[in-house]
Amino acid sequence: MATFTAVVSKSASASLTAQNTFTSGVVLSGAFSLSISGTWAGTVTIQRSFDAGTTWLDVQNYTANFEDTGNEPAVGVLYRVGFKTGNYTSGTANVRIGQ
Repeated sequence: MATFTAVVSKSASASLTAQNTFTSGVVLSGAFSLSISGTWAGTVTIQRSFDAGTTWLDVQNYTANFEDTGNEPAVGVLYRVGFKTGNYTSGTANVRIGQ
């Protein structure tokens, strides 16, 4: 009998060019990194969810390119990064969050 191992993505990335657009959600636990680059104007928001994406809570806002690391002490927390409605002005924000 064959055994299959599921590969779970530990990162999400996107090139954002509109309001109300986000990366897909990614489950993070422990150390992770965040990258925001490109030529863009607006406010990029990192969000997390403790209920599998039903409710998103804002963690931090960014208005310029940024590189950082973070730590999520809980297990099974979902993260995403993007432009909330009304927070995009112009350009392309290249974002990545993951381990």
